Amino acid sequence: MTTAVLNGRERKTAARGPWIVVVDDDERVRRVLRSVLESAGFKVCEAANEADLMAALKAHKISLITLDLSLRHEDGLAIARSVRATSDVPIIMITARAEDIDRIVGLELGADDYIVKPFNVREVLARVRAVLRRSEDHHRRERASSETVFFGDWTLSLASRQLTARAGQITHLTSAEFNLLAAFVRQPGRVLSRDYLIDCIGGIDAEPLERSIDTIVGRLRKKIESDPGAPQFVKTVRGAGYVFAA
Repeated sequence: MTTAVLNGRERKTAARGPWIVVVDDDERVRRVLRSVLESAGFKVCEAANEADLMAALKAHKISLITLDLSLRHEDGLAIARSVRATSDVPIIMITARAEDIDRIVGLELGADDYIVKPFNVREVLARVRAVLRRSEDHHRRERASSETVFFGDWTLSLASRQLTARAGQITHLTSAEFNLLAAFVRQPGRVLSRDYLIDCIGGIDAEPLERSIDTIVGRLRKKIESDPGAPQFVKTVRGAGYVFAA
């Protein structure tokens, strides 16, 4: 069992998903959001002000904050700034302020999404899930970026973005070539489609066309394969894409 704080009172809840803090000085809004989020499997605690929020951040491993910008006695943007000074926890701003300048300032302060009241609770839930997925993907990439991968006579440092031969020489890779090779080494044995690889390189050095992926694969093979015409590492899967066979 876990303990969630509700207006100063404790309530027992079954341990389930990530912790979310709902920050709003309107108790009705907090109750609605709490009910929706708990029904979806999240653990939720409420905060009516910055002090409650900071207490929740200390008490729990918070995965996301929903933050009302239109608090009666506090500035929601200032609260977001305080959170960002010490934490990268995702923030979804929920507010009655519909002006573009408020949304822009909120996003510049580090908000991960922005929802205008009145809102559809299903939309809020969908956005919460989307932000949590992006956050997890980001942390997964950060963890992967510290890896060093060995294949054949090569050493690839994902942190320093360097490819080194056994003799110690560094082989220069363009951004697109590195991103492509990183995608391959992280998923050896898995067939990766051209569309997936286009997303991996982010359009760098190439038009978003399938043929451009083939061109970059060709350049990469010339750098890492002893015989680019009969590749040992990056192999073509006809009609499907490429697979890293090391």
